[in-house]
Amino acid sequence: MNILDVKDLKIWDIRDDETIVEGVSFTVPKGKCVAVVGESGSGKSMTIKSVSKIHEPWIITEGDIIFDDKSIIDYTEKEMNTLRGTKIFIIFQETMSSFDPSMKIKAYVCEILSTNLKITKDEAYDKMLESMKKVSLKNPEEIMTKFPHQLSGGMLQRIIIAIALSLEPELIIADEPTTALDNITQYEVVDEFRRLVTENGISMIFISHDLGVVRKLADEIVVMRKGKVVEKGTSEEIFSSPKSEYTKYLIETRKALGDNYRNLMSGKEIKYA
Repeated sequence: MNILDVKDLKIWDIRDDETIVEGVSFTVPKGKCVAVVGESGSGKSMTIKSVSKIHEPWIITEGDIIFDDKSIIDYTEKEMNTLRGTKIFIIFQETMSSFDPSMKIKAYVCEILSTNLKITKDEAYDKMLESMKKVSLKNPEEIMTKFPHQLSGGMLQRIIIAIALSLEPELIIADEPTTALDNITQYEVVDEFRRLVTENGISMIFISHDLGVVRKLADEIVVMRKGKVVEKGTSEEIFSSPKSEYTKYLIETRKALGDNYRNLMSGKEIKYA
């Protein structure tokens, strides 16, 4: 069973009649993580923006998007807002932009949970505390008293994950959510994302250019280049026997970066392509 089925999606910018994405199709099985990977300009983020209908008004889409057995390609903004508040949860690259800088964490998260779950703010507070503990946030009561700028990027990302855990959406869309994090924090946050899928049965689309993160997290991978899907398959298939030359290039580039990092840390010679 699939929670999402994207069929022959075409996206173009009507300002200059530029085609951004052409003929993209993929599915997201229930309870699985599908990573959409590719370099900058590959169309991966625009594809996901169109799936969740958060793109700019000058972006036009064709094809079909089936979510939970219903076509949402022609949903109104009001209908999409309902979906995004209850069944689809979006995590953006810049964590800080997800928060209202003028609101303390407690006020912000209680507003979101009480509005979408139709519960009181006291109930929302208790539910959020429980979720924060599940994602290994220590002293959640103290964290609730802070403003976003008083917390690290890793902590803010964990708070976002805790919100998702509290809302229990059917699909999480994460757009490069670990890019701004250091390596150690990134590793920990990816673990939390993985737990959302494996322990809570939430489906996920994870957008990234980092194949190291993708290999740890994804069940299936969709590789995009210049607005088209060049390869898709299970994570094992993609990493063990990639068919596309572009996929091979991405994997080799990631391997070379990893080798150079290890050489730098050990004082060995760094090799350049």
